[in-house]
Amino acid sequence: MAKPKLATAHLAGCFGCHMSLLDIDDRIVKLIELVDFDKSPIDDIKKFSGPVDIGIVEGGCASQENVEVLYSFRKNCKVLIAVGACALTGGIPSLRNTISLKECMEEAYLKGPSVVDGVLPNDPDIPLMLDRVYPLHEVVKIDLFIPGCPPPADAYWEALTALLSGKEPVIPYEMFKYD
Repeated sequence: MAKPKLATAHLAGCFGCHMSLLDIDDRIVKLIELVDFDKSPIDDIKKFSGPVDIGIVEGGCASQENVEVLYSFRKNCKVLIAVGACALTGGIPSLRNTISLKECMEEAYLKGPSVVDGVLPNDPDIPLMLDRVYPLHEVVKIDLFIPGCPPPADAYWEALTALLSGKEPVIPYEMFKYD
């Protein structure tokens, strides 16, 4: 029988949630015995090979590309988990939500203190920015939320091993240092 498949993605954030997943240390070997990694920066697989049992997404939706990745994860993952403050609330990237996108772009590329000969980026390869940074649940249905900035490695382990054994994940509040 084939092992369950696990996919992960990173949207707008700092990648700290993936680093926390890797902090399960030697349990990563146990995890590899339990699942096959599919699309993920962990194994550098760029496209889904087919349906996936569990998808983990960190970061908020700040660009059209983020939305497309999130839609793809929702379509391809039986269970979709949002991890970290950016995925749950928009996190630090959402600080730009207090100003207009136009003002944000002008400050970053035209008027900022480190700008010399400012030019707004206009390359077609650069993803279009959204009007604000959205938490994941405002874009697609999320099945499980793991809070934290980043969530502790043990929270990942508890959630994944529960799901893989057919149980409802219960992560004790005391496990989280920063919520």
